[in-house]
Formats: sequence, structure tokens, C-alpha cells
Amino acid sequence: MKKNVIIVAGGKGLRMGNDLPKQFIPIGGKPVLMHTIEAFYRFDEDINIVLVLPDSHQEYWKSLCEEYNFTIEHAIANGGETRFHSVKNGLALVADGLVGVQDGVRPFGSEEMIKRCFDAAREYPAVIPVIDSTDSLREVVDEDKSRIVDRSKIRLVQTPQVFEVDILKKAYQTDFKETFTDDASVVEAMGVNVHLVKGEVTNIKITTPLDLKIGELIVRDKE
Repeated sequence: MKKNVIIVAGGKGLRMGNDLPKQFIPIGGKPVLMHTIEAFYRFDEDINIVLVLPDSHQEYWKSLCEEYNFTIEHAIANGGETRFHSVKNGLALVADGLVGVQDGVRPFGSEEMIKRCFDAAREYPAVIPVIDSTDSLREVVDEDKSRIVDRSKIRLVQTPQVFEVDILKKAYQTDFKETFTDDASVVEAMGVNVHLVKGEVTNIKITTPLDLKIGELIVRDKE
């Protein structure tokens, strides 16, 4: 079955306090986004990689590929107004089979975890990797009241989220809603059950300066 991945990289790096979008910040000697693409290429050299970038970032990305001699083949789709619209644009470059949707700034997913997601998607129409919550959780009821949440029933969601292409395309025919926080929420709104598989604590999303420091340690540990 054909494998595809849509890598969404539209962040502006505001939480980094950096003018450089976070997907382009070097970590372990090369931009975050290159690590992300390499993870899927290691999983399957024949995977169809679709990178979604804002139009204003595309020339810079091409210059980075030349600078770092980055030659992994990938198509580029234009970023949209929101992540929802960006994924929809990326789907236009996907024909059939299975498709994963990946955060561009989540660069450390292992080959084993990616395989786990795609393998499960052969049996289930929608698959997402999750990890347990190790912190205590509270729900804010109103300004003066909160209540404990049973963390044994809570899972933290990661990517890649993997789907049958036809199902994801059908789900994205709907109009955007603020409640669509990820691709699983779009598919679930169509009535499709989402299957959970084991994620990884090292499968972090790079959004803050602390994440960069943790990322450097992860890269060093893999060397």
C-alpha cells in the first residue's frame, strides 16, 4: 500500500523569541525540518513526502537545502491560513494509500514508532500515537473553581497521525471549525473512530528554547 506523509511547517517561531521560524533553527548541526524529513525517509525511502510551507518561506527553504546539500526528494505545497487549510493543500498532492500528517517541528520520531503507526493504519482507518500523562491534571470550571482530572484516562497526542487517504480527504471536505486542533479531530467529527498506538516521550515538538536544549541532548544521545 502506497505510503505518503504531509509534513506541516508553517510556524513563525514566536515562542522562541527568534525571528527565524522554528522549523529552520539548527539543531544537531542542521535545521529541525531536515531531521523531520529524514525520519520518514529512514522509515521508507519510497514514501511520498509532501512538505507544506508558507509561500514566503519556500525560497529560504530551497537555499537551506543547497547550503546543507539536502537531497531527499519532496514536493512542496503552499501553507494555508490555518493548519487545517495547510493539510488540505497538502492532500491535493496525495493520490491513494495511507497518509501520515506530521508536525514539521517534531523531528525525533523513531523508525519503529512511525512503522507502528502505519502498520496499525492497515487495520484501522485513523491512528494516532499517544503517551501517558505523568503530571497531575486539573480542569478549570470557572474563575474560582477547578477539579482534579483522572490522569489514567488522559493521553497526550503526538504525530504522525495516519489515515486511509480517502477517509482523510473526505473529512477535509468540511468547513473549518475552531475545535479542529489536529487531524484526528477532523476525522472524528465525521464519525470515524480513532485508534491509539504507543508514542514516544522523545517524540517532542520543538516550540520553546528549552525544547531546543532537550533536542540537542536527544541528537547527541543518538550519535
